[in-house]
Amino acid sequence: MTAPADDLADWLRLACIPGVGTQGQRALLAAFGLPGHIFAAGRGALAAVVGGQAADAVLAVPAHEDIERTLAWASEAGNRVLTLADADYPRQLFDIADPPVLLYVKGEPALLSRPGIALVGARSATAAGEANAEAFARTLAQQGLVVVSGLALGIDAAAHRGALAAGSTGAGTVAVIGTGIDRIYPARNAALAREIAAAGAVVSEFPLGTPPLQHNFPRRNRLIAGLAEGVLVVEAALGSGSLITARLATETGREVFAIPGSIHSPLSRGCHRLIRDGAKLVETAEDVVEELRGRLGWPAPVAASVKDRRSRGAVPAVPAAPPRQAALALDGERTRVLEAIGHDPVDLDTIAARCGLTVDALYAILLPLELEGRLAKLPGGRFQRIT
Repeated sequence: MTAPADDLADWLRLACIPGVGTQGQRALLAAFGLPGHIFAAGRGALAAVVGGQAADAVLAVPAHEDIERTLAWASEAGNRVLTLADADYPRQLFDIADPPVLLYVKGEPALLSRPGIALVGARSATAAGEANAEAFARTLAQQGLVVVSGLALGIDAAAHRGALAAGSTGAGTVAVIGTGIDRIYPARNAALAREIAAAGAVVSEFPLGTPPLQHNFPRRNRLIAGLAEGVLVVEAALGSGSLITARLATETGREVFAIPGSIHSPLSRGCHRLIRDGAKLVETAEDVVEELRGRLGWPAPVAASVKDRRSRGAVPAVPAAPPRQAALALDGERTRVLEAIGHDPVDLDTIAARCGLTVDALYAILLPLELEGRLAKLPGGRFQRIT
């Protein structure tokens, strides 16, 4: 049930009181009930809960233009503002330490309450990492899990694309953003955000117009972890935001999974640290589903061969990254080839497919790199990046 406009206006007024914060907002709600009762209370009663300075802020004249703007946004088709008292507010967020009083949703709010898996990882992901994220997300969506991520570049965007690629056979995808719902960051993911809003949901706890402030993104990560049954880290450097999401998931009793990588890759070190600390090592999407099956109350599947599972998409094959056709200077091409190789041994045809280059053109780049000691040629025609 959607809150009436008058009630929603009170909720919006509560959420925008300066200096109170979500903990103060929840304390006021616990003491007085609905927001309308808070604003009808006397200063002394309010001060007893949140202190005199905050009580004065509660009773101050609200910024009506911000409230009216949000009410107008919420009246548009496909837009919702969910309050803590709303039946569609995702109950699993009550498990986290600081559930937001309001959620701004563009798309289908029911997806927020369905079983989900968070896929997170590096913004500067390798081609293989993005391919893994996309393949895992597509299969997990087809297995009935909503794919939750943060709309960032790299692994997040690949995870959303994979879930969208599952189409009507998938459970959908939710993008949790660290800006106001009317501002997409990074801007290059604006088209992807529109696709997600049309087929899934984009959600934010921040008021309309909130810019991409650095301290808001760790707060966003707690919602990513809270909305999901588990968190899968695909690629992550030590100290990355993905490890924060994994830690928050552990603190709220969620499962943590990690895909191992090359010992030579800096983007594998975060995953390896998680595995050493107790995260579940996964090699296929089915590994994730099996771990979550009991938690979700899903029945065990009929036994199937690996070949049968692969034909159903339960064991995802890693697709090659899409060809890149832009003509680049030599230095740019060398960098692009090294990035396409990644940090695991890879054959010539795969490198060519990832780069969008002919084999002859690729040889002209690989030989100097080999002579400079940047890569090594291995038996079987494979190449290994060294630096």
